Amino acid sequence: MAFPPPAHLGPAEDQLLVLQGDHRSSFVWEGQLSEQPLRPRRPDDLWEFIAEHLFHGRIVERLQATGFYTIFELGRMQLDWSLIMALVERWRPETHTFHLPTGEATITLEDVQVFYGLRVDGRAVALPQYIRGMRRAQFLDMMGEFTSFRPEGGAGGSRVLLSAIRDQIVFLHPDITGETEDLWIDRYTRLALLLLFGCVLFPDISGSRVSMRFLHHLQQLDELPQYSWGAAVLVYLYRSMCRASMGPAVDICGFLPLLQVWDWQRIMPLQPPLPPLRPGEAYQFLPLAVRWILRCGNYRGSDAHHNLPLVRGVLDMLVDGQFIWTPYSVELVAQLPACCSVDRLLWSTSVPMIFFDHVEYHATKRVLRQFHRPQPIPREPGWEATHYQRDDRASMDQRYMGWPQQQIVYWEERVERIPPPPTFTQEATIHLYTEWYRRHTRLMIGNPIHVLDERCRPYLGRLEALAIGHHHLYQLGQQMQRRADIPEVVEYGRQVAQLARRTLLQARDAARLDHEAQYAAPEAYHRGRGVSRGRGRARGRGAPRGRGAPRDRGGRGRRRGGGPQQWGGEAPVDPHAEGQDEDFGVEALGDDQQGYIPQADEPSSSLRSYSLQLSLPALQVTPSGALSITGTFDGDVE
Repeated sequence: MAFPPPAHLGPAEDQLLVLQGDHRSSFVWEGQLSEQPLRPRRPDDLWEFIAEHLFHGRIVERLQATGFYTIFELGRMQLDWSLIMALVERWRPETHTFHLPTGEATITLEDVQVFYGLRVDGRAVALPQYIRGMRRAQFLDMMGEFTSFRPEGGAGGSRVLLSAIRDQIVFLHPDITGETEDLWIDRYTRLALLLLFGCVLFPDISGSRVSMRFLHHLQQLDELPQYSWGAAVLVYLYRSMCRASMGPAVDICGFLPLLQVWDWQRIMPLQPPLPPLRPGEAYQFLPLAVRWILRCGNYRGSDAHHNLPLVRGVLDMLVDGQFIWTPYSVELVAQLPACCSVDRLLWSTSVPMIFFDHVEYHATKRVLRQFHRPQPIPREPGWEATHYQRDDRASMDQRYMGWPQQQIVYWEERVERIPPPPTFTQEATIHLYTEWYRRHTRLMIGNPIHVLDERCRPYLGRLEALAIGHHHLYQLGQQMQRRADIPEVVEYGRQVAQLARRTLLQARDAARLDHEAQYAAPEAYHRGRGVSRGRGRARGRGAPRGRGAPRDRGGRGRRRGGGPQQWGGEAPVDPHAEGQDEDFGVEALGDDQQGYIPQADEPSSSLRSYSLQLSLPALQVTPSGALSITGTFDGDVE
């Protein structure tokens, strides 16, 4: 038998992951993006700039009153781009969750508040209609009024260069003293917050600009704590991961330190070692992220550092017990500042979250195990699968303007939208969740066929090869036991079958023994369609191919979304908008623009269909139990 043998990577049913043909995991499996890194934006220059221009005490007090000073105190975190990329490969825009072998999981409002102390209760960070219609000259006037600084130049829409803001801070810095008027303290504070927003919390893919639309909320600094900035950060990160997870995207932005500490807190095999504290030393009284920032000094020596194939393999092999569903114990939260738990009653709310004109759904009903509850089979998502394509600088007709307003109404009902205890019908599906999930998820990301740089073959391929070999040995032992005319062969067959069975039991993969070992090895490497490459700042952003792609955006597939919401209201099927998406710093792509990938009529994947036989224990609740994958390809493999 050829090595490595094939395995069906899922999903076996396509009702949920309707964008699989265009998802980054498909390109990785086909060998086109096996080691291509995403292009991140590094905020290192911000922390160097702050170190060279330390805030005056009065500025510190003003920033503390806004609720953002803890982000400055936490400072820089070394990021592992391989770890971030491996997580993005498992992020699904259709569900707003990571599809892990152990089940669906996601970053929630709880994680934002515990790690960084950002408020999650409060008013939505939305924009009034007059802001949406403002032109650049009007934004520049607003900038001059609230910061005493009016940037030069007429290009850039509502965005301004971060370098210009830094230059203005350098200009004002020597004049900030204990006798400085409050007006100038507020102006300096607004500039510092614009730097924080543009470099850390809401960076666009250019890494060099920030939206002046933030000035609407920065007008009254005393009102900043009344907004849900934690939800806004989560919306922006969700949107960034949705875009980065589709097709051959090359850029990613958003608050990536949150993504990394979320992974370290929950996925045990990827946690960096904990440096010991000196006698009498204690952690700073800051949100939980400070502990992981301190660990970064030891992270460089760990095996998984900047090794994408290895991290991908660890996630492919993740088993129950290696993922921590509820990492925030009462004792742990009690050791953190009050800002890390003040809104804990809202952590599990199932509600749309808003940032400017972006709306992303907080899909807690799909990850109830993160809130100490059993997980029934969730309903189909009610949002548009391709919602990440929506651009918020659109022709502002009443239909479009009414939609985000309706989502704000849902957000205001966040207390009432906390998931209730499961109904009788939902309880009946709890023990069926594992089997349902395995049939609807993507089981593997790394292709066992690939040998990357002649140094790393995905672990899952090795284990699958060993499991298939033991499966064949088990069946060989059973065949030997049928030779009743030769007692020695019968005994040898019993020992062979028993040894193979014991091995698979210890590997927690014995469920495959219930089926015939029918494994078809591919004769050659499967390669999909070529990937078109664009130029300019819109490079790498193509419309989805396959099912779920909207027709009015250049796709040929069917549009998916809508239907009843999980919270019982109308489905937030957002209208599509054409134009400039200034939050992410990219242009909306059309058929005549560079970076657009034409849609072909060929299938979305070159892999042949595979007939599955799935076997799971009937009463198993944990999503990482043994799964048998056997069958044959429907046709010859070329």
